[in-house]
Amino acid sequence: MAGTTPGPSGTPGTPRVLRAMNDRAALDLLLEHGALSRTRIGKLTGLSKPTASQLLARLEAAGLVVATGTSEGRPGPNAQLYTVNARAAHVAGLDVNGRRIAAAVADVTGRTVGEFELATPGRRTDSVVRQVADALDGAVKDAGLARADIHRIVIGTPGAFDPGTGRLRYASHLPGWHSPTLLDELAAFLPMPVEYENDVNLVAVAEQRLGAARGHEDFVLLWNEEGLGAALVINGRLHRGFTGGAGEVGFLPVPGTPLVRQVVRANSGGFQELAGAQSVPRLARSLGIDTPQQPYAEVAADLLARAAGAYEEDAALTELLRQYAQRLATGLASVTAVLDPGLIVLAGGAVAAGGEVLRSLIQSELAELAASRPRLVVGEIDRTPVLRGALERALADTRDEVFDTSR
Repeated sequence: MAGTTPGPSGTPGTPRVLRAMNDRAALDLLLEHGALSRTRIGKLTGLSKPTASQLLARLEAAGLVVATGTSEGRPGPNAQLYTVNARAAHVAGLDVNGRRIAAAVADVTGRTVGEFELATPGRRTDSVVRQVADALDGAVKDAGLARADIHRIVIGTPGAFDPGTGRLRYASHLPGWHSPTLLDELAAFLPMPVEYENDVNLVAVAEQRLGAARGHEDFVLLWNEEGLGAALVINGRLHRGFTGGAGEVGFLPVPGTPLVRQVVRANSGGFQELAGAQSVPRLARSLGIDTPQQPYAEVAADLLARAAGAYEEDAALTELLRQYAQRLATGLASVTAVLDPGLIVLAGGAVAAGGEVLRSLIQSELAELAASRPRLVVGEIDRTPVLRGALERALADTRDEVFDTSR
């Protein structure tokens, strides 16, 4: 996750650098509050009226702010309002899985202006570069832009690209993405900077910027949808590990399941087998609940939503929720023993479907299994969280570039 915003280039304390710092502070306030008057910007930044006026004139000339109507409903003359120029920059995010690539484009204010989804069935013959380009171009077209208008792209995938070899690891189910030259091919084909991040890490970015982890510098996010994984945020930054595999808790050996050997080749492990979404239909059947097995992520979400709605009214569904909470708490107890987080965010369709009832049961079980007692919350980014995180990550870096007026 992005750390603190780097300061403007130049010698600290010089008028040019101080002006750039004030410019960035004003732009951040406009992003946070929306349209503001010169007087309001002056009060929020502590700048005098003349200095605030000069600042706004400078930002308007640079194309970073635009005048947008006047204030109303207050005594005296209406004040001119200013807002960030949404067209100052655009970024794109891609969310890749084995069935499709979802793409979105956002303007510099963070508003999504274009979306597209490209189906990528396993036997598709198009190259990954072609697939990425088609998905990106679809979102760009939906936004009414051209590819050259995109300042930066962040691509979220399962697993992680090994920083030493460039190969995608921990995601053997993603066809076509394991070539050691893939990143070089994408860099040569796309004209803008491209970054890559684990999809669960991007959910954590979204939750920290906009959701349940706002204001938290240290937390763990547990994701449970088609796969079980975690994101680890320490001192405000993502911890990725030596090969990018930190948080691959699906491979974690846990009580209650046989040891899985050669876990990378099997693309599974103890915790995945114990508490992944595919375990929910099996658990339901063992309790006498008639249910289909596939598609397991959707079936699991439906079962857990039903169980939460019928908690303490239907004996079988109640037991399903209790046993599943215990399974999740079993793996989280190991995570807690190592990391001792103050906050754990539960995200992904399987756990979100259980809602507050499931969260409360996991919290109670974890209190019995772990030495410390982190607070558990349900994630708040319920629509395309990987895409949202990709856009937020791209926006952070792009704003640092575009909003730097010291150059």
